[in-house]
Amino acid sequence: MSAPEKPLVPAVADAAMPHSGPTTASTRKTATLVGLLFLVATIAFIFADTLIGGVLSRPDFLAGASADTASLATGASLLAGQFGVVGIAVLLFPLLKRHGESLALAHVGFRVAELAASLFYLAVPLLVLELGAGVRDGTVDTATSASLGALLRAQYGASTLLIYLVTTAAGTCMAVLLYRSRLIPRPLAVLGLVSYPALLAGCVLDMFDVVDVSQGVGLIALVPGGMFELILPIWLFVKGFAFPAQN
Repeated sequence: MSAPEKPLVPAVADAAMPHSGPTTASTRKTATLVGLLFLVATIAFIFADTLIGGVLSRPDFLAGASADTASLATGASLLAGQFGVVGIAVLLFPLLKRHGESLALAHVGFRVAELAASLFYLAVPLLVLELGAGVRDGTVDTATSASLGALLRAQYGASTLLIYLVTTAAGTCMAVLLYRSRLIPRPLAVLGLVSYPALLAGCVLDMFDVVDVSQGVGLIALVPGGMFELILPIWLFVKGFAFPAQN
């Protein structure tokens, strides 16, 4: 007599048991949202900085601020895209915390700090609009417009540098976790690991007045990070994240 066959119930139960962790569908949606927020934040800041920096580059920009209202207001509005940087960290946190929860929390904290630095930057075009209106109406002495303009330029430069410094901290945390998790290809993660320290080096040289990261040779420090923050969203749109269960 042959031995009785073993019941298949355990195998069926195992197959029917839901796996813990994110699903392919959920990670795909997350990848798309993260890619979208990256593109919106990056492109919006580039256009905003171009508009605002163009106004501040003029010799006596406060006197002519009324003619630049559209540029300043548009630039200020575009900075709303910086709220997306916090969304990036929040969306990535559930995927990254398994590969370093402290680092994932630091990433969220640095993204919040990046938003705060962006709000400090946002004050520049708003102040130019207010003070420019005062110069036009005579409530602000035209004799002080030059010194006020210098102060606003200083705030513009300091806030831009502050944004870059906090971005290097947030980006480095993110790149390390993406490298560990293999959610994206290793070469792309390595580009992130290289790009943010390069930006940090540029910021340090800027603080010592060796270069200016907003113009000239100093712009080289922005190139690797710009490539990473352009390639990464495209990759996320096309391929998404690697399924976490495979890591």
